[in-house]
Amino acid sequence: MLTRRIIPCLDVRDGKVVKGINFVGIKEVGDPVELAKKYNDQRADELVFLDITATWQGRKTMVDTVRRVAEQVFIPLTVGGGISSIKEIRALLNSGADKVSLNSAALDHPELITEASRMYGSSCIVVAIDARKQPDGTWHCYKAGGRIDTGKDAVEWAKEAVAAGAGEILLTSMDADGTKQGFDLELCKAIRNAVHVPLIASGGCGSLDHFSEVFEEDAADAALAASLFHYDELSVLDVKNDLKRKGIRVR
Repeated sequence: MLTRRIIPCLDVRDGKVVKGINFVGIKEVGDPVELAKKYNDQRADELVFLDITATWQGRKTMVDTVRRVAEQVFIPLTVGGGISSIKEIRALLNSGADKVSLNSAALDHPELITEASRMYGSSCIVVAIDARKQPDGTWHCYKAGGRIDTGKDAVEWAKEAVAAGAGEILLTSMDADGTKQGFDLELCKAIRNAVHVPLIASGGCGSLDHFSEVFEEDAADAALAASLFHYDELSVLDVKNDLKRKGIRVR
């Protein structure tokens, strides 16, 4: 079994790291460069940088900020937000990103996944899925930072994205986001059982037990958290030490 990964996330708006609940009530947390350095020092396995308003505001991901973050970390860096072309993917990879995360553009133009994976390898292409549960028990994909319901079934989209060339899925439960009530295990398992690529669980983590639970349930390959780490409620090392004590393999 592969070792499990612990991944802090920097949700960035207007050059500052922010955090909300259920994708609303956004508050500033800190400077992305300083936080990136902190997580690098804490031995995070990877770092995710998401420019959360780029698509909605019709602009591109902040390349200069990405470059400054990349200079501070020696761990894999995934960057997403407002990426809609091969040219932009190339610019971000050249600026220090190791992977790019596609969401809205991938939903609108699945061929971008295929073209990008052919040029840079599927391991560089992450498809982010923001999903919310519907009254009928299914989950819909949302785009534009969670603002637009595409009506597309999240499980079916995950299958399509992987078939198109995605090498990893970053799955955020909009229902659990920021609640600290635990990862959405039902959603994670539904997606994980549908695809063969690594799955990153995002949204809802609020304690050490939530990290161990998502791995013990084999609901994800990696666990992402934001506010827990930003506010120093836990460190990455705290999480890894707890997982080791519980017999869960980590790096």
